[in-house]
Amino acid sequence: MGKDKIAVVILNWNGSEMLHTFLPSVVSNSTEAVIYVADNASSDNSLEVLEKDFPTVRRIVLDKNYGFAEGYNLALKQVEAEYYVLLNSDVEVTPNWLKPMYTYLDEHPETVACQPKIRNWRKKEEFEYAGACGGFLDSYGYPFCRGRLMSTVEKDSGQYDTIAPIFWASGAALFIRSQIYWEAGGLDGRFFAHMEEIDLCWRLNSRGYSLVCIPQSIVYHVGGATLKKENPRKTFLNFRNNLIMIYKNSSNDEMRKVLNVRCMLDYVAAFTFLLKGQFPNAKAVIEARKEFKKKVPDFTAARLLNLSKIPKTSKSELSKGSILVKYYLGRKHKYSDL
Repeated sequence: MGKDKIAVVILNWNGSEMLHTFLPSVVSNSTEAVIYVADNASSDNSLEVLEKDFPTVRRIVLDKNYGFAEGYNLALKQVEAEYYVLLNSDVEVTPNWLKPMYTYLDEHPETVACQPKIRNWRKKEEFEYAGACGGFLDSYGYPFCRGRLMSTVEKDSGQYDTIAPIFWASGAALFIRSQIYWEAGGLDGRFFAHMEEIDLCWRLNSRGYSLVCIPQSIVYHVGGATLKKENPRKTFLNFRNNLIMIYKNSSNDEMRKVLNVRCMLDYVAAFTFLLKGQFPNAKAVIEARKEFKKKVPDFTAARLLNLSKIPKTSKSELSKGSILVKYYLGRKHKYSDL
């Protein structure tokens, strides 16, 4: 069996209802691709749903829940394709969603990954919080997007309809060259979930590759379907993994300075949770910092490898300044204001 051109790979864990809701759009609108569902040892009837209702979808069955990052790594090792599309199970795709992305990558060999425009499935005129129209990082590792700064999400009126370079592409719908995925090390399975795609994209940027958002492709993402926004586990993973990502990828000159500033900002975040009465989330921030310090030695080899791969001419560059300062003090609530 030869290598397919495009493989759309959906990671599933106890998501039979989401398969019923969202997989039909993927099957009907992805005729250029082979579709896989990789199951992270679900305890619901996901596998029965796939066998009965989606017989054309290929199944990959994992022996336990490996989380988002390692689950994808293990699944993708079983997929032969030129392009991978990592697609969340709670994404509704639209007609012709794949063609703008694979056409662009076919014509631009220096570009190794992209994402579509991601709108909110519940409020379809708005961008989606976690992906919107392409992601960036500020100087201190805080992510933001075209179409979403902090908690402000814009309506999509075509203001970001140009194909544009981005720093990170959302893992909700990540289109990437398979060869480069593995050359860069894939997703870091130790993250389990959250921030893993930003970590991967940082490595891609550092190696001199380009990533873009292609808004001519549109999908709708529920977001937060597995862990709700204020879930303490999600808070823990986001804070811990963000610090690990900074440690793994920052230059020697920047890393210590950034982590010192983040120490202060993280404790401010914990105090803010306390003021809101969200004690489990405050505790999660503190626990995340403790876990980060404990885990640093485990990531030293990855850090040294990443830094060794950066060419002298690397164009990897975080957005200058603090998005917190720009947003809260500068009153810049839209990406176009920056």
